[in-house]
Amino acid sequence: MRKNPTRRLFLKSMGVSGATCLVDSRYLWADRKRKKLPVAAVVSVYSPNSHADVIVGKILEGWRQNGGVGPDLQLVSLYTDQTPKNDQSRQLAEKHGFRLAKTIDEAVTLGRDKLPIAGVLSIGEHGRYPLTPDTKQTMYPRRRFFDEIVAAMQRCEQVVPLFNDKHLAYNWADAKHMYDTAKSNRIPFMAGSSLPTAWRYPATSLPLDIPLEEAVVIGFWGLEIYGFHALEALQCIVERRQGGETGVEAVTGLNYEQALAAEQQGKWSRSLLEAAANACDTSVQNMEQRLNKSKTAFYHIEYKDGFRATCAMLNGIATKIAVACKIKGQAKPLANWIRLEGKPHGHFEHLLRGIEHMIHRGTPAYCVERTLLTTGILNRALDSVYQNGVRLESPELAICYPPSTWKFANEDVENFPS
Repeated sequence: MRKNPTRRLFLKSMGVSGATCLVDSRYLWADRKRKKLPVAAVVSVYSPNSHADVIVGKILEGWRQNGGVGPDLQLVSLYTDQTPKNDQSRQLAEKHGFRLAKTIDEAVTLGRDKLPIAGVLSIGEHGRYPLTPDTKQTMYPRRRFFDEIVAAMQRCEQVVPLFNDKHLAYNWADAKHMYDTAKSNRIPFMAGSSLPTAWRYPATSLPLDIPLEEAVVIGFWGLEIYGFHALEALQCIVERRQGGETGVEAVTGLNYEQALAAEQQGKWSRSLLEAAANACDTSVQNMEQRLNKSKTAFYHIEYKDGFRATCAMLNGIATKIAVACKIKGQAKPLANWIRLEGKPHGHFEHLLRGIEHMIHRGTPAYCVERTLLTTGILNRALDSVYQNGVRLESPELAICYPPSTWKFANEDVENFPS
């Protein structure tokens, strides 16, 4: 292989196997030359494999976190809300020379009256925080982080792009406040999961404005922590349907027995569940015997345009996330496995590429309304589960937005936006 192959030659040499999704980024991006822009990070904890590690760590130590090429960003300051025994922030600050801030204002402003940074990453994930008494959601301080970041910008009478990791907040009021505040202050704002930009198999994307009738996504693990990832995987695909995203009319969170009854009523399709499972080599045969029913839930989503979708959290069976869609007039569903990677968690590289784009261009790679909607769906679903499957009408989720055209990891890698 040539020392610095072109994108086309390199990908051709790798073939069409799964190896193409793990190519060393130094080959694909070696021709990019632009200034590294300074950023601040506000995180709950910075410990091994935390979201701070797998996102900010790529700014510090390269896309593969091995000292190689990374994003055109430079971390200049870091605020950590908690410092457990396995905290890495102090050691990394000594190694890389960034400032350890005692407050969020200090992280954003470095104690000045003008912003010395080009963007902020807010990562309120992991750490020891209380649970809500009813739905048992972790009360991560994402709104507190957001409010203090915005207050620092307002003090300096400047704004810079802001990224919020995962869902906006554990409750709707906080999420809507964050969205409205960013909009009113004209802050370029992105949020969400790494799933929409991760690898898909097959590497196909639905055409825009396609007539969809129904979709099923399978997920696993925590009903909140990974339920959000499953919903973002679903939404980034179904938002491309005919007419664009219209928002959600109602959400119902069902246990396994309730989900079986809903299937008999025609509210979701087992054939789509099987198609999603087959896409990621998961068997849903004999679900009754294999499921951990106490940790399984089905989120049934009724959209305002008549489209419907179900998120099946199949704990005890599933260990992967996949989406299957029924296209009008086609017998065979389109199904995609959304592939994640173990350490160094390369799917976060592609999320960070979107963040990098926003900080350099001043425009989000995709709109935050998607995550506002998935945040709201998740909160409604968990409320419904807690209320034993009550259907919850959701007028607040009448959220319309255009579908994203930002490419996922292995979709036309040669022309991935920069």
